[in-house]
Amino acid sequence: MGAVGEWSMGPTTGAAVLCAGVAVWLAGGRRCTARRARSLFAGTGADAGAGVGPPGWDRVRAELDRLRGRSAVEWWAPVAGLLLAVLGASVLPVVAGAAAVPVLRRTRLARTARRARERRTDAVIALCGALAGEVRAGRQPGEALLCAARDCGGFGQARAAVLAAARFGGDVPGALTVAARRPGAEGLRGLAACWRVAVDQGAGLAAGLDRLEAALRAERDQRNDLRAQLAGARATAVMLAGLPVLGLLLGTAMGADPLHVLLHTGAGLGCLVVGGALEGVGLWWVSGIVRRAEAA
Repeated sequence: MGAVGEWSMGPTTGAAVLCAGVAVWLAGGRRCTARRARSLFAGTGADAGAGVGPPGWDRVRAELDRLRGRSAVEWWAPVAGLLLAVLGASVLPVVAGAAAVPVLRRTRLARTARRARERRTDAVIALCGALAGEVRAGRQPGEALLCAARDCGGFGQARAAVLAAARFGGDVPGALTVAARRPGAEGLRGLAACWRVAVDQGAGLAAGLDRLEAALRAERDQRNDLRAQLAGARATAVMLAGLPVLGLLLGTAMGADPLHVLLHTGAGLGCLVVGGALEGVGLWWVSGIVRRAEAA
């Protein structure tokens, strides 16, 4: 009986050891990433110990995000699939884990793009406020744009063209319009319009920039408020999606062996396919509702 007990505990023990090894490997990768980032940006002067917002911090944060992305969350799906494959003695969880990798990667990239868009929106708002202050201080529009752009982003790859146009008397509105094509930088079109009106008709540039900043800030606050209101719907969808996992854990604790039923019986396989399809459709439906609400 002792030999039988040791044999029956073999897959579980092996799965536990495998999970522990994967966790140690991922933790070591994150520590290596942190050490590399610290060594890469060590000795950067005041920026190294400064808080959010010093010059050069965007470059540091972008490098840290790139290094952190190497241990992306989507690679947990094959690990979980391998664990379930060992526990359930079936290859189906490995296939499902591999199929989930592109879906999770797409979700992560979409979240990263949204954060970059929000950072560009904040940079455009800050640029409008700083430019208005420089104009009120008595600087000419071109010189004021150069001074304001030193501490504000939002231009992306068109930053050099905008600054060159401002420095040498080029087509600043045209350069701003090109820079506004990036997601999140659409407010630069309003800045280009204010620039044209101020140069062509002699209107006050600072007053127009104040109104533009207030409008962009109100739009951003409204979008953030809507996202906060929709956070409850997202949390409910995630909780409902995790209930089947809780059911599997409860069944295992009661000794029902739900993995064997799901992976090695016809009725279990049918329930697994139908349940997975319904859960996927439900998540897609809730995500569509949230996206349409945000777009509206």
